[in-house]
Amino acid sequence: MPELPEVETIKRVIEPQIQGLTIQHVTVKRPEVTAYPAAREFCGRLTGQTISHLTRRGKFLSVHLDSGDRMILHLRMTGCLLITPAGCPEEKHTHVIFSLNSGKELRFSDTRRFGRFWLLGKDEADTYSGIRKLGAEPLDEELTAAYLSSRLGKRRKAIKECLLDQHIIAGIGNIYSDEILFTAGIYPARPANSLNMDEWEQLTAVIPERISFFIDTNRITPEDYLETKGQDYRNTPYLQVYGQAGKPCPKCGETLCRIVVGGRSSVYCPACQKDSG
Repeated sequence: MPELPEVETIKRVIEPQIQGLTIQHVTVKRPEVTAYPAAREFCGRLTGQTISHLTRRGKFLSVHLDSGDRMILHLRMTGCLLITPAGCPEEKHTHVIFSLNSGKELRFSDTRRFGRFWLLGKDEADTYSGIRKLGAEPLDEELTAAYLSSRLGKRRKAIKECLLDQHIIAGIGNIYSDEILFTAGIYPARPANSLNMDEWEQLTAVIPERISFFIDTNRITPEDYLETKGQDYRNTPYLQVYGQAGKPCPKCGETLCRIVVGGRSSVYCPACQKDSG
């Protein structure tokens, strides 16, 4: 699933290519992808609208229109956005096509069909997408040790599970929670209520540092992004523990271990991230 660094990469690649363009036609091939409103109204309301800019909130993307309307998208597990020439062959699971006045198309494909669109009017409250329920952004000043400890300090859940809670921190998933906890030296299955204030401070320093690092390593040109169908996220060589079970720890050489925390795979170093019991 694309996490915050991947979604930010998509925003940075796509936005300059569609900013200021007009949507001439919208084709929805799978009506369930447009969660609100229904596909016919979704297409009708977007036709003729001009794109102002894109924003990201957690793992959500919002396409803002000159009218004040906004189209929200969540990619979920396998969603992908591409800008292609109109005559370019479509990806197999292409579900929505926005034809632009530049002669290009903004296409949404999704193998597992979990991704969703919402279209909201200028002054319409967003009671549909779930953005309003998101917690602090990893790069915002709101994310402090006091913030985390006040919301997580009494929880018995594993700290790994807590980092995945989008109501607390927006945008972190399975990959970057492993990377964050490794850098912070915290065992992923450790109960959140066992962390002390120094460790909350450590987390609030590591979270933005790691997220910023992986946004930077994900940088890709529009040409390479299109050539690789939006799937070439370049952070893989920089992952220290995620997906590396059985390999030596990059810090101490100890063999990295895999456990399951809250139903999710988690990799850690038993020497650098000691289980306090």
